[in-house]
Amino acid sequence: MHARLVRSAAAVAVAVTATLTWAPAASAQPSEPTPSASAAPAETPAPDAGSVEITAKDTAGDVLPGATFLLLDSTGQEAGRGKTDALGKLTFPGLEPGVYRLKETASGSPLHEVVADQDVIVTPGATTRLSITDPFKAAKVLLQAKDDKSGKLLPGATVNIGTGDSTLLTLTTGSKGTASGELPVSSRKTQFWVKEIKAPAGYDLYEPSKTFRAGPGVPVTVTVTNAQTATTPPPTQKPTDRPSDKPSPSKPGKDEDVSVPSASGTPTADKTASSTAAPAPAGSLAHTGADAAPWLIGSAGVLIAAGGGALIAARRRRTDNSTDDGSSES
Repeated sequence: MHARLVRSAAAVAVAVTATLTWAPAASAQPSEPTPSASAAPAETPAPDAGSVEITAKDTAGDVLPGATFLLLDSTGQEAGRGKTDALGKLTFPGLEPGVYRLKETASGSPLHEVVADQDVIVTPGATTRLSITDPFKAAKVLLQAKDDKSGKLLPGATVNIGTGDSTLLTLTTGSKGTASGELPVSSRKTQFWVKEIKAPAGYDLYEPSKTFRAGPGVPVTVTVTNAQTATTPPPTQKPTDRPSDKPSPSKPGKDEDVSVPSASGTPTADKTASSTAAPAPAGSLAHTGADAAPWLIGSAGVLIAAGGGALIAARRRRTDNSTDDGSSES
């Protein structure tokens, strides 16, 4: 029995020794741990981001609050959207380096137009600053050309419109006497000049250079007046190339004799007809010296015959009277 107890104690001692020996061995040479998801190596950090800063103004230099912009990346995806503040500024932060497309979707003002799209390059760790200038909306111009007396609209008038030394617009009135166009403006109220360079047919050119003011997007009417070209009135009688068949009584012909009064007031015998000659019938032509000779000879013959007849009649009366006296004495 004593021997049995000794063997049992030895077995226990061996068991304890084995247990103590295994534990240090396990702690001295630990096995490799099993990899897990949390222990995965970290990703490569991204490069430094950049940003875009926008300042919106108009052509007069005034800032434009409320202008809306859209930023698209190289794939066409939206990378940012926003409106300018009271100072006309807008910033798109935290952008990866690359090329972007900037679009202005609204100017925030009824007087201004938006600008065209443009590309923007973003560089690592830097801010890209852009100055956006929105133009004013064009003024709408209506041109009229009128008659200065009747107010009738006239076609065919051509005018230049400009400011300073620059011509900005050229208009020609159509069949209704009007023309229209858009005039670029650089401020809220811009002064322009108007100069007519061609007048309507039958009218004089409008010489003065007049001025007017126009604002963005506001219609304005410009009127030029023209006076009719002065014309010479036509003659009362149509001239003819044929000479008159009858010479004027007040203007004798080249070869016609003209009566010249003598010192006593009586026409000379060799220039005029006898005072006993009968006057020419009304409406007849004046007789020249050559034409009067036959008439004078005939008149002289008539007078001679009349005088002879009168002499014979007088003698007969004397004879009859003498006979009557002798008969009464007896």
